[in-house]
Amino acid sequence: MSTISQTDGSIAKTSYTSTETAQKPSKADYGNIIGSPELSEKAQKYYEQLKKKYSHMDFILVSMDKKEEAKANAGKYAKTNRIVVLIDTEKIEKMASDESYRKQYEGIISGAAAQLSQLKSSLGSNADSVKTYGMQVNDNGTASYFAVVDKSLAAQKKRIEKNAAKKAEEKKQSEKAAKEKRAEKKRAEDSSKADSDNKAEDIITVTASSIEELIQKINNVLYAGMSDNVQTEKEKQIGQNIDFKG
Repeated sequence: MSTISQTDGSIAKTSYTSTETAQKPSKADYGNIIGSPELSEKAQKYYEQLKKKYSHMDFILVSMDKKEEAKANAGKYAKTNRIVVLIDTEKIEKMASDESYRKQYEGIISGAAAQLSQLKSSLGSNADSVKTYGMQVNDNGTASYFAVVDKSLAAQKKRIEKNAAKKAEEKKQSEKAAKEKRAEKKRAEDSSKADSDNKAEDIITVTASSIEELIQKINNVLYAGMSDNVQTEKEKQIGQNIDFKG
């Protein structure tokens, strides 16, 4: 309560404004952000609870004016080996105040997290070429997905496997061959890292409206990048007939 006399309206108003500003949540408390998001005190408290509830995921709070930009550049916000969640301030505000809306959208996040966790096993050996996965909570009660794919890792993996198989065939039981394979693998991995650091075109972000579509797009990118390799029947089946209903 202000102690300034109400007879001076101007001073009283200034004191009230200052108090309101001091109570406004700090943007630093939001964690990772896109744009300049602002939440009410109630929404900020809920947002903290939401992040703790899904602590295995990295939330990024998006201001309303940056929603389309965040969607278009989803891959920029990805983190290695973490599932990223892009969510805007409007949804957090409504989730904080509307219980049915909160249950609906937390259900969307939970479902997406479960499916993204299954995605790695569904991709098989191709999973090693995906740097990270993420999702965006949409306005229509759905989620969209994205993945950041490094084509150079897939191509290098195939070359290593091909060379290893060839040497194993030629020099089975040979300690020298095993030593050469290890050295070759290290040289190849070092070369791959250097190449991927210098070739931005090797890093591709794919987006999809479903997990099944995301799997297909990831596989398409990787197989296109190593077209000189023959796919096995097992590889051709990767991502096909996956049932995510649970």
